[in-house]
Amino acid sequence: ITVRSINAGDAGTSGMLVFSSGSSSSGNSGALIVGTGAATIGRGGMMLLAVGSGTSGAGGSFQGSAGRSTVNTGGAVSLVSGEGTATSSGMISIQSLNAGLDGSSGMLVFSSGSSSSGNSGALELGTGTATDGRSGMILLNVGSGTSGAGGSLQGYAGRSTVNTGGAISVASGEGTVTSSGMIILRSINSGDAGTSGMLVFSSGSTSSGNS
Repeated sequence: ITVRSINAGDAGTSGMLVFSSGSSSSGNSGALIVGTGAATIGRGGMMLLAVGSGTSGAGGSFQGSAGRSTVNTGGAVSLVSGEGTATSSGMISIQSLNAGLDGSSGMLVFSSGSSSSGNSGALELGTGTATDGRSGMILLNVGSGTSGAGGSLQGYAGRSTVNTGGAISVASGEGTVTSSGMIILRSINSGDAGTSGMLVFSSGSTSSGNS
């Protein structure tokens, strides 16, 4: 089944497609379900949502937003890879594409929203536990470059205007049978015409009281 708008002429745009349930004055509005059927012998069908390319202006945006609520919690957004009952589960890849010759690659932002009354949302990054094997690794890596200084990697705890600022805790993994994990803080070796990076461990200054 093909549902589409026909190509536009030389001085126009192709027609818009709208798939939407109607509004409701009393009760829930209708759901919108897009999916492929299950396959008994074979792969499940693929679902592709893609924005077409253009030759002028910025590329078309792709947006997805959960529902807003004026009396309760807003709707959730859940992105889950497929289960592999016999082998591995599927991968989720979120990335910006490579830049052209005269630009930079797109920025990735993972952030919770601000709050005017109460705590802002937490941001949690972690791997699952493993029953028979090693748990997954977490890697934060800044790419290399060929001009200027290398990109920085920074981490800050939260600021408070009425209480103590947030803490930063770095702990190695527990070894319940043998040793716990090692923590290494170091600067990498320098090149032929430079010095290795400096390590600084310092408490901040204070205008009233002990530092």
